[in-house]
Amino acid sequence: MNYKILIADDEKDIVEMLSAFFTGKGYAVLTAYDGEETLRKIESRPDMILLDVNMPGMDGFEVCRRIREHVFCPILFLTARIEDRDKVKGFSVGGDDYVVKPFSLMELEARVQAHLRREGRRQNQARVKFSGELLIDYSERAVYLNGQNVGLAKKEFDIVELLSQNVGQVFDKERIYERIWGYDSEGDSSVVAEHIRRLRAKLAVLTDQTYIETVWGCGYKWMR
Repeated sequence: MNYKILIADDEKDIVEMLSAFFTGKGYAVLTAYDGEETLRKIESRPDMILLDVNMPGMDGFEVCRRIREHVFCPILFLTARIEDRDKVKGFSVGGDDYVVKPFSLMELEARVQAHLRREGRRQNQARVKFSGELLIDYSERAVYLNGQNVGLAKKEFDIVELLSQNVGQVFDKERIYERIWGYDSEGDSSVVAEHIRRLRAKLAVLTDQTYIETVWGCGYKWMR
């Protein structure tokens, strides 16, 4: 498959280097140099986004936040920032991974391929219905309650997917973080609780049924 990758960075040299590298590897490459241009290029539906944090005007965090409710492809932040608060912020707005500048092209390609493989496996899942009112469409990556789309962000759906495919199994925050964000992601499991809080709030608007149970001192499990 000829994957489409969007490279968004205000440093021309980096964009040109990455564009040449991924084009040579057989990817179709889109480029953008600021937040507004990145938003326009999203309309081309890339399979992967490499997104610089420190862009002028609208930074990468804001770009990610604005598109994440509608764009499900993996987003890898490119950044010179290494503070924990920045990493947590990036994950909380919907980023999937961090690559710290300067980086190895081989490592970057390996991370890109790993995320694309993961997406491919998810898209091949069958449509499954749980309970009487809830339907999870794994191929569409959507959750419906009484026929109404709940409107989950990417990481929220990833959590539903993991837990619902392992009904009754307890996952602690660290394990969820490793399975969804990746073993080598540069962040911590504190973002998991926030994502589950938001996920529960969205489900609670449409139902009083509990699907994700907290097992105190242990983690979380899917109830049905």
